[in-house]
Amino acid sequence: MAVEIVVHPLDDPVRASLRGEHRRFAQWVGRIGRYEPEVARFVGHPPVLDDQDWVDLGVALGSGGSAGIRGVGHVPPAGWTVLEEFDTVQMEGSGLRVAVDPELETLTAADVPEILELITRTEPGPFAPRTVEMGTYLGLRVDGRLVAMAGERMHPPGWTEISAVCTDAEFRGRGIASRLIRAVGAGIRARGETPFLHAIAHNTSAVSLYETLGFTVRKKSKLTLVQAP
Repeated sequence: MAVEIVVHPLDDPVRASLRGEHRRFAQWVGRIGRYEPEVARFVGHPPVLDDQDWVDLGVALGSGGSAGIRGVGHVPPAGWTVLEEFDTVQMEGSGLRVAVDPELETLTAADVPEILELITRTEPGPFAPRTVEMGTYLGLRVDGRLVAMAGERMHPPGWTEISAVCTDAEFRGRGIASRLIRAVGAGIRARGETPFLHAIAHNTSAVSLYETLGFTVRKKSKLTLVQAP
């Protein structure tokens, strides 16, 4: 039986979350952990997948299912398909300058239809019908219309991920994303935790914004999207 090496929570954020704060969303097959699909599409796995891990991953995903595998050097077995690869950065926010923003509102399940419309327009990354249950999501409305949002996603011990940062095109360039990140970060800090986030490496404008707010690159990695037989 494979023995797992203990790693930093941010090196295995999916499984660290599913073993802790997000255990209510967890589905496990062997060493493979995944969120309930309507909450998030993330799959957690050991740093090195052995033969049994790939079998278990296939069971977890189902025939033809796909997932992103974090890290480098993964070689899927015969029958698996590599769909796409992304260079990524993980950024930690111990230096984030946070600020409560009274103009922002807390979003709930009742706001999900509007949230999904905004996600479709702005494409910040994957967002499922129940992703809003993962943590606090804040939004900005203009004339009653939701035009920007950001919130909390993975929650490994001592850390909370900021995600779904997005603004309608016509409202960009006004510092709204910065306000949202600082406000979400304020809630995280109030719990005594540290913000972190992920970004696609080639999205240099986003990475630069995060750096100006006080984030620093902790780790560079790769996300490989694989499809089960």
